[in-house]
Amino acid sequence: MKDRIKIKGRVTVRVLDIDGNVKRCKQNWFERILRLPGRLMEFKHHNIVTREGDAMIADALLASPTRTKVTSTNGFIQVGTGWTGNSTKNNTRCNTATGSMRALDSGYPALKASWGNTGDTTITYRATFAAGTLNANGVNEACLLNGNGTSANCLAYAQINPSVNVTASDTLQVLWEITILGQ
Repeated sequence: MKDRIKIKGRVTVRVLDIDGNVKRCKQNWFERILRLPGRLMEFKHHNIVTREGDAMIADALLASPTRTKVTSTNGFIQVGTGWTGNSTKNNTRCNTATGSMRALDSGYPALKASWGNTGDTTITYRATFAAGTLNANGVNEACLLNGNGTSANCLAYAQINPSVNVTASDTLQVLWEITILGQ
């Protein structure tokens, strides 16, 4: 018997307007002709659990872990504008960070579903960059960290595609899901 453990992730990025509604992208030529609204600025992306993340997961299974877990106290999400696609497994931060790291929102991390139900193997992390805290064009990368100092480790890294523009009056919300599956 052979068991293969698989870890997969998904990142959802939402840009919210001043009223808390999901903003819309600028209409393309087809949408303008048909008088359709631009698509919502809510994008879902796959992520990669980094090399440091693999080690953090293994460490968490020890009787006395030595690495800091990503918790409600020390979990942070960083965004940036420097996605290159090179060596993403080895990333320890965003390539070109923009703005300040954001602590996880209250109540996160959390299981997606209660124990014994579908979704109980998915842990969710969410951080909100409130209006006025971020003003950046071309946000195209994000990482999930176990702290906000130089010694923090990167659990996961993701490309945001298409990139998003966030004005000072917008709110950026990043929801991270990591699922552990035994195959």
